[in-house]
Amino acid sequence: MSYYQGVKAFSYLRVSDKSQIEGDGFPRQRAAIAKHAKHFGMEIVHEYAEQGMTGDSSWSDRPAFQEMVSAILDNGVRTIVVENLTRLARAYVVQDAILVFLASKGVSLISADTGEDVTAAFHGDPMKKAIIQMQAVFSELEKNSLVRKLKAARARSRAENGRCEGRKPFGERDGEQDAIERMRRLRRKPVGKDKRMSFAKIAARLQEEGFPTRTGKPWSAASVKGILGRGSSFQRV
Repeated sequence: MSYYQGVKAFSYLRVSDKSQIEGDGFPRQRAAIAKHAKHFGMEIVHEYAEQGMTGDSSWSDRPAFQEMVSAILDNGVRTIVVENLTRLARAYVVQDAILVFLASKGVSLISADTGEDVTAAFHGDPMKKAIIQMQAVFSELEKNSLVRKLKAARARSRAENGRCEGRKPFGERDGEQDAIERMRRLRRKPVGKDKRMSFAKIAARLQEEGFPTRTGKPWSAASVKGILGRGSSFQRV
């Protein structure tokens, strides 16, 4: 039984100009990949086709490739099949960079014309293995750096605006100011000697008068208190 029996994979096709799009470029690549998959018992679950993209273009400039990588990281498919390495890239430097990137993500790239697992060969080369490990380290550093930048940006937003982006306080969407104004009027209205209407009663009145909450759930004393206090965002009621 083949090692790849039952393995789910994506196919990646690329042509560099319009004549190839309208010609046999895609059909030829598709046929070669299908033949390889059938021989080894693989299942091609989706095709990603790059149209009008030269072989020396970086992977970051390729929409179909980026979509494929995003899908790989989301759904667990870890194998890509191409007709041959020139469909991945013609420029050796670009080809190497793409292979290092894929290998660092634990993705196998199969060349249908030779049947070779190219990324496995990368892992077998001590120098290239070191490059893959360095790529993984730099990816982690980049991720950590992004987390720190986002944390700093949120802190600046809180300092400048009193809050950071996220759930907007009740009152910042259309129609919500009417409900807040009604709350304020009810809260100011005396119900007895030196007494104001309770938050629970205000909630009940809002419900009776048909003022909607943001989530569609009934009003509560806690949500009314939070909104009138202006010290917290709208609570999930």
